[in-house]
Amino acid sequence: MNTPLANGTANSLGRMMSSHTTTAVKRWSCQNKEIPPVSQVKAIHIYDFDNTLFMSPLPNPQLWTGPTIGLLQRQECFTNGGWWHDQHILEATGQGLEKEEPRAWEGWWNEHIVNLVELSMQQKDAMTILLTGRGEHNFADLIKRIAASKKLDFDMVCLKQTVGPKGQRFSSTMHYKQSLLEDLIYTYKDAEEIKVYEDRPKHVKGFREFFEKVNRALLSYSNAATRKTITAEVIQVADITTTLDPVSETAEVQRMINAHNSSLRSEGPNANDSSSERLQLKRTVFFTGYLIAPGDTTNLLSLLPPTMSDSDIKFLANNILITPRPAPQSILDKVGGLGAKQIWQVTGTGVYENKIWAARVTPIPPSATYYTENPHPIIVLACRKGAKPMDAGRLQNWQPVSNDKQFVFETTVGEKVQLRIEKEVAGENEYESLFAGGRTLASHGKRKVGGDDDRPGYSNDENRRPAGNQGGGYRGGNPNRPRGGRDGGGGGRDGHRNHQYQGRGGRGGNRGGGAGGQGRARGRGGYKSLDDVSSPRYGQGNGYQNHVPNYDDPPSAGYGAGTGGYDSAFPALGNGNAGGRNGNAGNVRSDGGGMNY
Repeated sequence: MNTPLANGTANSLGRMMSSHTTTAVKRWSCQNKEIPPVSQVKAIHIYDFDNTLFMSPLPNPQLWTGPTIGLLQRQECFTNGGWWHDQHILEATGQGLEKEEPRAWEGWWNEHIVNLVELSMQQKDAMTILLTGRGEHNFADLIKRIAASKKLDFDMVCLKQTVGPKGQRFSSTMHYKQSLLEDLIYTYKDAEEIKVYEDRPKHVKGFREFFEKVNRALLSYSNAATRKTITAEVIQVADITTTLDPVSETAEVQRMINAHNSSLRSEGPNANDSSSERLQLKRTVFFTGYLIAPGDTTNLLSLLPPTMSDSDIKFLANNILITPRPAPQSILDKVGGLGAKQIWQVTGTGVYENKIWAARVTPIPPSATYYTENPHPIIVLACRKGAKPMDAGRLQNWQPVSNDKQFVFETTVGEKVQLRIEKEVAGENEYESLFAGGRTLASHGKRKVGGDDDRPGYSNDENRRPAGNQGGGYRGGNPNRPRGGRDGGGGGRDGHRNHQYQGRGGRGGNRGGGAGGQGRARGRGGYKSLDDVSSPRYGQGNGYQNHVPNYDDPPSAGYGAGTGGYDSAFPALGNGNAGGRNGNAGNVRSDGGGMNY
């Protein structure tokens, strides 16, 4: 295996220079195109593809649990390589290859970088290169088509090869890229500058260190006459996070799981292979509640004191709790089922230890049947960082509100849902699959402590109860009332578990929404290099970084109450009865309720 200069010795530079030619350099490219002669090139401009030039979609952190996002990006977990090695994920960008190619994937480019590429193309003495760690075998044709649709004419389009032009084997994506850079610098000895555009801080650092070592080697006495040092600049590009349409994303991941499981049937399990387990897509239901529309949330937040600082306050006002778990059919029957509407009116406000602000509400008409596991139906309006929203149930003193603040609003019964990927469990029924811990935890109606469902920050959701018994901590229900539900206007706990569920419809956000289809949001979206994502800390336990879900997103952020969004049925989970709460292979009825990410 050839070693990049950064890992070699200065004395080897002269020998390496004599072995580099434009013919050898051309082998790095997947294009059948002549490259510029050595004498013509004075500058080399290199552009990364993913999240630098093109806004490649990432796993949606509001659609998937944190550990599942890590698992999706770990190559060894899938026989087909997972998110960054499956070309169908990239093909699904926007509205899919067939629709996006004719319009050049409009809206999916970093237009500032596109302008720089066009300037590089016009510069006669510049060599323009597209460089990505995606595998050449799966992505060469697709990435060339994406670039051509935008009329971007690169001198070289370089994707990671299984074996390099000189028989190299690459231990990492950075090793592959440095080997190519080494070849370019040695071959184009008249080039005075090299610029690399890259979004990932780890790779920016790696490139800068590499060029420093190159120039130190070129300054050595024995190599002084080989070529001059090269002016190197590595420009870190601010990435723009994007996601797929959530329905398309779920369907693509389900296809990826099906392909993985099919390959196991044809090839047989391998005890030494971590990707030899059959996988299944499952839902995690965090709570069931009366979901509040965003416009009503805005009105409810006006009940807060106007002098509140938002520096350490989390604003909520998005639902009235029914149960902090999947509600059994007995409770759903009480509230009219998923998608049922209920009108409420604000009657008072309260503050708990200057940490939690809440509003008390009453149904309209007062005789309406409702259910809540709090002593009274309440809305947590806001809480201070570190406070437990569940403690709002301890409030005893409520202050009446003026007539103009007695807001009347409508809610929709729905669930807070995320999807997860787990090992397929034989004999697991649908209700058990809603819990990451399986049937044992389902029978107790609670989640595993320290397992896949428990992620940092979950206590910020007013509808999550504490893990385990925390010294007699209050879990939101009335500790003094007997077990069992009430059929009248009040709420209560109902110990009955009924595994029959009805379906529910789904709706998503529009283009530009954080959780909806094709959303964009500036900031670090969790994209890692093709090496980083295989690190054990991504996708195991609580280790996945930057993807702690916000369980308090209003219904408009995804599937749930409100207007607009998707009318289509949510895709089936699994091959049979993995999804859906009516045993219909997971199809979801558009009944106004549904999934709220």
